[in-house]
Amino acid sequence: MPKMKEKSHVQATQAALDLIADIRRDHPDILFHQSGGCCDGSSPMCYPAGEFMIGDSDVLLGHIGGAPFYISSAQFEAWQSPHLVVDAIPGRGGMFSLDNGRERRFLLVSDICAVSIDK
Repeated sequence: MPKMKEKSHVQATQAALDLIADIRRDHPDILFHQSGGCCDGSSPMCYPAGEFMIGDSDVLLGHIGGAPFYISSAQFEAWQSPHLVVDAIPGRGGMFSLDNGRERRFLLVSDICAVSIDK
């Protein structure tokens, strides 16, 4: 059974909520997973619920747009209780993610990954 953190560590922008609503018209029951694996680590993957196996070590960070958002425990520990914001931007989603082919994709934003550029 996935671990659950008491405080929600994830939220979504309006653009992400709009994309979630679009996806739910075709796939009413979805979930998100952030693995930090070989694919773009800034792109949370969106799957039909029941078609992606949540592991015993995955952590439920909270819900966005009514959909659960999980992260691998190793990534959760490395990020030290992250606060994540899911946004949607123009582009192509991950190959196996439900945002693929919609000309918009999910993007993960975190203050832990913020970069400051001095001019």
